[in-house]
Amino acid sequence: MPEEPSNILLILTDQQRRDSLGCYGSAVCRTPSCDRIAAEGVRFEHAYTNTAICTAVRATLLTGLEPHAHGMLANFERNVGYPWELPEGLIPFSHYLREAGYRCGVVGKWHLGLHRGPEEYGFEGTHLPGWDAPKQHPAYEAYLEERGLPPWSVRDEIRGVFPNGQPSIAIGGIYGGPVEGTYPYYLAECTIERLRAYARGYHDQRQPFFLRTDFFGPHLPYYLPQAYADLYDPGLVRPHPSMAEDFFDKPRVHRWYSRHWAFDTYPWETWQKLTAMFWGYVTLIDEQIGRILQAMDDLGLTENTALFFSTDHGGFVGNHRLSDKGPMMYDDIYRIPMLARWPGHTAPGAACYDMLTLMDLMPTFLDIAGAPIPEHVAGRSIRPLLEGAAPPDWPDAVFLQFHGHHFPYPQRGIRTLRYKLVVNPPDVNELYDLALDPYELHNRIEDPAYAGIRRQLMRRLYDHLVASGDNLYHWMTTMFEL
Repeated sequence: MPEEPSNILLILTDQQRRDSLGCYGSAVCRTPSCDRIAAEGVRFEHAYTNTAICTAVRATLLTGLEPHAHGMLANFERNVGYPWELPEGLIPFSHYLREAGYRCGVVGKWHLGLHRGPEEYGFEGTHLPGWDAPKQHPAYEAYLEERGLPPWSVRDEIRGVFPNGQPSIAIGGIYGGPVEGTYPYYLAECTIERLRAYARGYHDQRQPFFLRTDFFGPHLPYYLPQAYADLYDPGLVRPHPSMAEDFFDKPRVHRWYSRHWAFDTYPWETWQKLTAMFWGYVTLIDEQIGRILQAMDDLGLTENTALFFSTDHGGFVGNHRLSDKGPMMYDDIYRIPMLARWPGHTAPGAACYDMLTLMDLMPTFLDIAGAPIPEHVAGRSIRPLLEGAAPPDWPDAVFLQFHGHHFPYPQRGIRTLRYKLVVNPPDVNELYDLALDPYELHNRIEDPAYAGIRRQLMRRLYDHLVASGDNLYHWMTTMFEL
């Protein structure tokens, strides 16, 4: 008899550092729910985002295409002339899942354009637009009112000083209500409600489902109830080695972004507090993930659901004297957590060291559903990795790209297990030896000892750009030794 289709649940956070999870080595921040997924499934040690910007990588996740191919290159809030909506004709994975008999739903952050929401892409779900949780959205306001919770309010915001002398963007603050009024709690409630509906369809009509829950955090600003803002002692925060960044031999844009995020205007004690608040935010979300996992147990869904946890990209949280993300291809924002639990397929407590990207999830979902994977999809199903049998031709490198945030800024990169090469057409290029320099402080692009590695990586990156139809290869053709 054919195998019964598995349900699929994707839990995606926003801008979460890999090292904020216990299963990835955090000694302070507590994440028992994510640690449970890792203990019951597989932990990917070399997972990467394709581009460290929300809209672009969410479009990649939806289509299985690299950003240059789908064209959604920047968030609409900081749009610098790129498309505001996903071009017509690009087919989301929901189309193929629905053809295979799946019911598809989305809860939480969408951020795939300004006007077109989940329903227009084949998902059931409320359109919650924007990079930050929409506090005045009617659905959220109705949730607060129904439960007698106070309207959204924030006090004691933490800000630095912009280069022009004005107060900088808020990074933290105190939310005036209880945990039940926070957006993570609200999204967990919505997820559990939808799981109940989908469980009835699954148990009664054997209709499988795909459900995606997208949290808005732990993206800054860290607006938390007082208990979570104070959950971790700031004295436990130690300076990260990359905070010794001096920007020597680095692209100048790194220094400008450091000033934009006002890093040097915060006393060290404030950075300690902000980092502790980031951990508090991570734990708050992890608790909501725990509630979702418990609901799956109670609804009899755990054993027949392929569960994935990841984030759209990481965040600096002070590393390299930076915050948020931007035109920097450091592992802080490109190397991400990814966990998967698929009972009967993943070995409990397994670790996978093969390289993959978020783009690979789209074909993976189709593979799990038994749906054919279209030839145009650039990603590759990680089902063999889930089952502990990587094919011999599995790639030993991932390719990264960035197109701009506050202004156009093209970047292309290649990351192998040991090296990373970044091409920055407006400025100096970068080469890091991650075995000797794991914090990416020393740019070796002009080091004669690395000339052979530079040529090899340049050629591999160039070949990938040509094969994938990325026209930035024209710049490389004349500028570099290939």
